[in-house]
Amino acid sequence: MTTDPMPVDQRLARGARTRRTITRHAVDVASMEGLNGLSLGRLATDLGLSKSGVATLFRTKEQLQLATVETAREAFLEAVVRPASDTPPGAARLRELTERWISYAEQPLFPGGCFWAANLPEFDSRTGPLRDALRRQHRSWLGLLADQVRHAADAGEIAGLDADLAAFQIDAVLTAANLAMRLGEPRAGEKVRRVIEGLLT
Repeated sequence: MTTDPMPVDQRLARGARTRRTITRHAVDVASMEGLNGLSLGRLATDLGLSKSGVATLFRTKEQLQLATVETAREAFLEAVVRPASDTPPGAARLRELTERWISYAEQPLFPGGCFWAANLPEFDSRTGPLRDALRRQHRSWLGLLADQVRHAADAGEIAGLDADLAAFQIDAVLTAANLAMRLGEPRAGEKVRRVIEGLLT
């Protein structure tokens, strides 16, 4: 009787590394071509892996897409949200979140720019787990922005703003800026800053 010379924990660790490599590449592809542009075979070919090996890790295209959304969410948190958490809540953190977001799109973390701007319109009118995952991320982001507006109001930094409306406006401007950046508009980031300052003053 033969046994696999690689211990189970090492096989699991290798599988987890391979899974991360696949989903990170999938995020890049989906930022340019959308989540529907993903397939197990496409990613296997891109990364020089066997299709059966990729299928073992994800089983279905939908599982691959959901894992891709989660990887994009984690990358966004790492690039934009977590660094801003060291800034005091309120106007300062709102500005820092905006600056981090501008950097995230201006020197794109993903080759297609903002992952959410690329994929939300594709699924906004559908039903199912993918729409739900994208919607949760969007609501979480809007909630974070609204919380900073409320903190700013409570601290007396601003007055007379509807926090949810302000978050909606900021998100709309960021989404428009992402499109402008993809089309080569050189001053999109500066326009976002002006909008934020206009809201805060």
